[in-house]
Amino acid sequence: MSTENGEDYADAVLTGQSWERRSFERCDFTDADLRDLVTKACTFTDCDFTRADLGDSKHSGTAFRGCTFNRTVFASGRFEHCTLLGSTFTDCRLRGCVIRDTDLSLAGLGRVDLRKMDLSGLRLREANLVEADLRESDLRDADLSGARLLRTRLEDTDLRGARLDPDGLRQAQLTGAKIDLDQAVRFAAAHGLLVES
Repeated sequence: MSTENGEDYADAVLTGQSWERRSFERCDFTDADLRDLVTKACTFTDCDFTRADLGDSKHSGTAFRGCTFNRTVFASGRFEHCTLLGSTFTDCRLRGCVIRDTDLSLAGLGRVDLRKMDLSGLRLREANLVEADLRESDLRDADLSGARLLRTRLEDTDLRGARLDPDGLRQAQLTGAKIDLDQAVRFAAAHGLLVES
């Protein structure tokens, strides 16, 4: 695997390229045109994608660790079998993306628009979802253990099988959410109710 360290790709036009088993550390992709980029088994560590255009890009088995996505465009992007561990998303719109079997643990997703997305089975452990909008999303079997859910909008979401902590059950907005029986018992306990048979 080739490694590039501290390279400056700011404003670069890299549309339609295909990268496999490449490693980037502390590289600057600010304002880069990365539309239709295809990555396979690549690694991006502490890279800056501020205002980059990742529209229609496809990523498989790629790791984005501790990366910065600020006003980054993701229109119709695909992330499959990826990790976005510890990456931060600010003023990004992820709606329309496909995110499957991907690890978003420790990711900063505060106030991000994730409405009506299929997020089922994703790992969101200890992610910051404060004030994020996930209304009508599919979160079945997602792992939200330790996630920060203060004022997170989970109205009308499907949470069946998802793992949520008591704090999350108290702090998130859950009106109309679909939950299973076990979650209903935990929700009641989180709100100080006693469930008796």
